[in-house]
Amino acid sequence: MESAEKILSVFREVGEISLVRIVLIVAAAWVLLAIDQRLLPRLARKLPGKLRFHLLALVPMIRLAIIVVAGVLILLRLIEPTLENMVALFGFLGVGLGFAVKDYAASIVAGTVALYEMPYRPGDWISVEGVYGEVKSLEFRAVHMVTPDDTLVIIPHKKLWDTSIHNANNGSSRLQCVADFYVTPDHDGARLRARLRDVALTSPYIQLACEPKVVSEGTPWATHYRIRAYPMDPDQQFAFVTDLTERGNAAIARLGVGFASPGRWPPAA
Repeated sequence: MESAEKILSVFREVGEISLVRIVLIVAAAWVLLAIDQRLLPRLARKLPGKLRFHLLALVPMIRLAIIVVAGVLILLRLIEPTLENMVALFGFLGVGLGFAVKDYAASIVAGTVALYEMPYRPGDWISVEGVYGEVKSLEFRAVHMVTPDDTLVIIPHKKLWDTSIHNANNGSSRLQCVADFYVTPDHDGARLRARLRDVALTSPYIQLACEPKVVSEGTPWATHYRIRAYPMDPDQQFAFVTDLTERGNAAIARLGVGFASPGRWPPAA
């Protein structure tokens, strides 16, 4: 009873509360959030390169600012803004959050940290616990990402505390793609590397500002070649890898180099 009385004493008298102003604040915040959530991402998709990623990164930060400002304005109209009242109110809220919704609160805190540290942003391609996809939005509790097979995956921000997050492009248009080839060891390596490099340079998707690389390594059953290159836009990564793979296979075949697989090892005498 005593605790309840303390909580009630923090708030203004009913007659002193302006409901009209509170409703106007909520309505204005709702309109601003709708603009932030819908119009800004659409505008960002029409912008080139880095400008798009910078604008997408601002979307969750603007949303947080709108909600915090609206919450403070409403709170000031519900309570007497004295130091004693503020300390008492936040103390009770802290205790309540600690016991009732600690996991939810942990995700919200982690989400706030994510806005500052930016381990991922809208437009980034990330991998979390084996799930790979594009970050579509950062909500207060979780990050929403869409996988290449168009599945929405919702991951709580608290995963940030104890899980490795792999960010393929980290807020830029540079996303490395890799095409793999396994061939039999009896071939001219320098010639094959040059041919695969030509395959990369002639792709319609390649970002020529980033030099493509062809690397190789030996395995017990084959020579493994990789083309490492960057598409012009991260959204083109799958079309780019497909193009490199198909034309790379054709180039290898034209050189007369044999393809290798574990099931064919060792080769027939």
